[in-house]
Amino acid sequence: MHLRPFSPADEASVIQLWNDCGITRPWNDPAKDIARKLTVQPGMFLVGEIDGVIVATGMFGFDGIRGWVHYLAVAPGHQGESLGRQLMREGERMLTAMGCPKINLQVRSGNERVIGFYAALGYAPDNTVSLGKRLISDD
Repeated sequence: MHLRPFSPADEASVIQLWNDCGITRPWNDPAKDIARKLTVQPGMFLVGEIDGVIVATGMFGFDGIRGWVHYLAVAPGHQGESLGRQLMREGERMLTAMGCPKINLQVRSGNERVIGFYAALGYAPDNTVSLGKRLISDD
């Protein structure tokens, strides 16, 4: 897999991949999330290609205290091929180079398969409760 930064021409393929992976939600407009990411550390929005086809994505970011991972996705037909590991390794490398001491990520409750994926990479539950408040509606 070849990793590279996201390009605006990738948008339709990326959103289709996210839909195929079941990670989009009605209250988050993926096109708006992409536009938002492109305003902050756009080079940390990675896509993975095989033979010119986007098969993986990962949005990484550093807020000065913690690194974050969003929209990590691997095409269903390529899951189990270590592409997600490769993406995470590159994201971790980029964040470490920025001086990031810790990465946080969120997985929806009950998604045991994805929790197992991250556990295999050395991630463990923090003793925290994730809270959120919508400031801008995507409606």
